[in-house]
Amino acid sequence: MAKPFSLCVYCGSKPGHDPEYAKLARQVGQWLGSNGHELVYGGGSGGLMGIVADATAEHGGRVFGVIPQALVEKELARSSCDELKVVSTMHERKHTMAERAHAFLALPGGIGTFEEFFEVWTWRQLGYHNKPIGLLNHQGFYDGLISFTEHSLHEGFMGEWQMNLIHIESDPMALLERLQHQAQLA
Repeated sequence: MAKPFSLCVYCGSKPGHDPEYAKLARQVGQWLGSNGHELVYGGGSGGLMGIVADATAEHGGRVFGVIPQALVEKELARSSCDELKVVSTMHERKHTMAERAHAFLALPGGIGTFEEFFEVWTWRQLGYHNKPIGLLNHQGFYDGLISFTEHSLHEGFMGEWQMNLIHIESDPMALLERLQHQAQLA
């Protein structure tokens, strides 16, 4: 069995319209649990967040959730986490998650997922951490975002080295293995 590590997963607090998103979240959670790893996530019980947490727990993994007090009822905090940390602010939530994790993964989601992904990417380019970051572009979900960042690169607002700080894959298992491997090297 591989050395355990903690993976911070950013994803939707809603399930999305396509059942493939739920399937994807279950696959990620199953991989985490089956390998004895820990999920670090936003602590909610709904949407893809709840699905990945449930699958992680069902397959023997540890679930560490972090949720601001103001969202405990709104996002329906998952009380069955192995550890649920209730914090005061979103900033404290994101900081706690980043500190705990060895790597980061963005699944499909909305504005909160985008913001979290961009923040850890920004922190990486500034040298605040050296942890791997993955963007799971399942069924082209992030094609528009990738195109936009490439446009920013082409227009001279980013460098190629910044794009190289993230791993973009469409295959969840390949990306998970890559993030785990890179985390062990960091």
